Amino acid sequence: MTLQAQAETVPSRFEPAAGPLRDAVNVGRINAAAMWVRQGDAEATWNFGSSDSADDPFLIASISKTMTVAGMLALVDDGEIDLDAKASRYLPEFTGDGREGVLVWQLLTHVSGLPDQVANNAELRSSHSPLAAFVAAALRAPLAFPPGTAYSYSSMAILLAAEISRRISGLSLPELLANRLFRPLGMTTTSLGLGGRDPEKLIACQVESAAPESGAGDAAARQWDWNSRYWRDFGAPWGGVHASARDVGRFLWEAMHPSGLTLRAATYRRMTTNQNPAGLTPRGLGFGVGKAASSRYGSPLAFGHTGATGTLAWADPKTDTACVVLTTLPGTAMKPHPRQLASDLVGQLAMS
Repeated sequence: MTLQAQAETVPSRFEPAAGPLRDAVNVGRINAAAMWVRQGDAEATWNFGSSDSADDPFLIASISKTMTVAGMLALVDDGEIDLDAKASRYLPEFTGDGREGVLVWQLLTHVSGLPDQVANNAELRSSHSPLAAFVAAALRAPLAFPPGTAYSYSSMAILLAAEISRRISGLSLPELLANRLFRPLGMTTTSLGLGGRDPEKLIACQVESAAPESGAGDAAARQWDWNSRYWRDFGAPWGGVHASARDVGRFLWEAMHPSGLTLRAATYRRMTTNQNPAGLTPRGLGFGVGKAASSRYGSPLAFGHTGATGTLAWADPKTDTACVVLTTLPGTAMKPHPRQLASDLVGQLAMS
């Protein structure tokens, strides 16, 4: 079924899943939240707090990684990038100290050995450095282990994948994603970076509980934290996408039911199924896979991702269900987080 033919039927049985978000907003724990759920032809959205539209864009943090990877895979489908090639084929300066052993696909499944953030991350952000400075630092970052021998979540590996995409396509990553993903899927509220929007009008993150690499709520980090104009427009390939719950849902649905508008069906299968060697944390290309990547009730077929700003997105082919929860409360601010409570209820109700 094409995106244009989606039914607007509200799946009322999922209404209880909105309860944890509604309650968290009502008591002032969360400033804004949105949820989108689709099962089969039925879909619905909910908005709470300062979010009053299904098209309100949130900073979705690391869910951005899945979209960055999709942009690269469009170039793979074009025959311009070989996932099994050494990353140094496209990044000639990425050599020495074992770097020449890193394969392109290993950047996408967090087994490259690269760190999550470069050692001088705070210094670069506080000085409002351009993306090229982060790329230069990531190219020099020491590997923690030989490529392919261990798993360690790495935002910098996604950054280098994005840099390969930029060099090969000749486009900036915001342009590449807009051309190959956002526009074809009708993701009209989505952009990497501000996309021309006024940051003062965007839904603010509750930065007082932000991740350490984002300032951890320190007042001294206000010029470079999640809410700053610098970071909102920086366009971090690992965490800088702004999108509505409905738009993230469109992307998930395309990954579960490829229409041919973006990537080949076989490419989406690689994105959404385990690509790592036995014994290592299972990962698709960009997506996490299995129950751990969705809800407590997810199946081994599920895939998804979370974001440090308080976001979550997953799809489960077993129940033909997709769920997106966007909040302003950072993911580590409380446990269980309302996003996970809502997600678990969606997963449970999807089985009924």
